[in-house]
Amino acid sequence: MTEHPDNTYEAAGVDIGAGEEAVQRIKASVRSTFRPEVIGDIGGFGGLFQFPQHRFTHPVLVSSTDGVGTKAVVAQRAGVFESIGVDLVAMCVDDIACAGAEPLFFLDYIAVGKLDPDHIEQLVAGVAKGCREAGCALIGGEMAEHPGSMEAGEFDLVGFAVGVAERDRILDGATITAGDALIGLPSPNLRSNGYSLARRVFFDVAGRSLHDPAWDGAHHSLAEELLSPSVIYSPAIAALLRVVDVRAVAHITGGGIPGNLNRVLTDSLDAVVDHGSWEPPKVFTEIQRLGQVRDEEMAKVFNMGIGMVAVVPADEVYAALDVLRTAGHRAVQIGTVEPGHGVVRYA
Repeated sequence: MTEHPDNTYEAAGVDIGAGEEAVQRIKASVRSTFRPEVIGDIGGFGGLFQFPQHRFTHPVLVSSTDGVGTKAVVAQRAGVFESIGVDLVAMCVDDIACAGAEPLFFLDYIAVGKLDPDHIEQLVAGVAKGCREAGCALIGGEMAEHPGSMEAGEFDLVGFAVGVAERDRILDGATITAGDALIGLPSPNLRSNGYSLARRVFFDVAGRSLHDPAWDGAHHSLAEELLSPSVIYSPAIAALLRVVDVRAVAHITGGGIPGNLNRVLTDSLDAVVDHGSWEPPKVFTEIQRLGQVRDEEMAKVFNMGIGMVAVVPADEVYAALDVLRTAGHRAVQIGTVEPGHGVVRYA
């Protein structure tokens, strides 16, 4: 049979050599996240992690998976790829922190239209940075080139985290009582949620460019604002759990405070949030102004400046604030728990 010189994997759009180069480039970043429990090295068919069972009596594994959503589109347009790796880790480890879990290890998946080792190196460097902040090990991942289904420069970034919690210390909201306090941990930016609406307002409605100032008088660009990385809260939540009788924790992502804080409430309790207890960062007011977005829509799409909410007893508010502020977060009390029907209300 006569062979055709163009019928190769590379001619079909998959560059194995670029993939091998990318793997070599990311090895140092990946190794920088390793904990003592990691066995082996990058390049195996599966990541190996020796479970630290001696530290737990009745350990329960807790896992979460997520992606960076259409924030990836902004990164692609700006040609800036490192920061959203931090977002990916934050979305996953802060979810499992809501159960009171310590993140142990992380794996990522990167799909691209055409594999560029420079882009992969930046993406994984961001994931590794997030893992170091969270204290978990990046023990594996996958890169996939998808010619025909994705254009060159397009990519998607997803991952998952696995953590552990003591069975009798899992947070599920069952111990929340009327009178408990709501403690908000500030988010200075959008984190990784609401970007479809943010892009529509800034680019389609307002006609802004990524190179424009974020808003009138801003000293940074719109790209810098939209690509600022998410805060990772899990280490602060772990510190809080060691000191305070935390009743529940809610990660404020898509759905905002109303769509996430309600997930930890029983049917007989409401969370009453004081709107005036914090000031939303400028990016939120700018989106609302430019897009003429209703208050209710803003509240259900964006975190509005609160990335995590912890529910604590009223007599432990000051202790909670002290722990969280020591951990680097300007935490504030944003409301209380009252008898009700399992919903979030605004005062």
